[in-house]
Amino acid sequence: MAYRILIVDDERMLTELLSRHLQKCGYITFVAEDAEQAISMLNTYPDLILLDIKMPEMDGLELCKIIRSNVVCPILFLTARITEQDKVNGLQAGGDDYITKPFSLQELTARVAAHLRRDERSRCTPKIVSSQGLIVNLAERRIFYGETELNFSNREFDIIEFLMSHASQIFDKERIYETVWGCNAEGDSNVIKEHIRKIRNKLTEATGREYIETVWGMGYRWKK
Repeated sequence: MAYRILIVDDERMLTELLSRHLQKCGYITFVAEDAEQAISMLNTYPDLILLDIKMPEMDGLELCKIIRSNVVCPILFLTARITEQDKVNGLQAGGDDYITKPFSLQELTARVAAHLRRDERSRCTPKIVSSQGLIVNLAERRIFYGETELNFSNREFDIIEFLMSHASQIFDKERIYETVWGCNAEGDSNVIKEHIRKIRNKLTEATGREYIETVWGMGYRWKK
């Protein structure tokens, strides 16, 4: 199976060049031009990430910390910075290596291959689902917005996981109750309304965004 490489850089000409070259080398590539796009692509399960340090809004060091909280694949910084302190900062942020611009495609290919070989020991990457800056680590049952971890009860997490996994689909409270509590559960599906309210309050307080939409007379759906 071909390795998946995520390229994160706001220089479109560079990302197109790297993407074409790596595809010729047999890799599957994904491209992001900023931090938000990069986070949204974590659910492509990249085997390696090429990450530019100097980007608008959120720089690569800050983005690396967010990615590293959820993904264990190698992260290689692409940068024109070459000072020792810059390298220290990058390694402390969770990066694995530096490739200094300008670089040859031969050098980049060799480093990518070397890190992928070394990373064979960590093929157990947790399953990640992301939406509008929200990152859900399904394996560890943890939810993050940026570097901040959000706290949810087990039932709340189960509801979030179910709705996110079927984004844009509408489910009535009876279907949600049966899925989360089980078909033979003794109780009232009206508890779903209260759980949804609590989830919304926590998400809105942390992110300022609405993730769950009420479709009147039909049920709830996760905004895609």
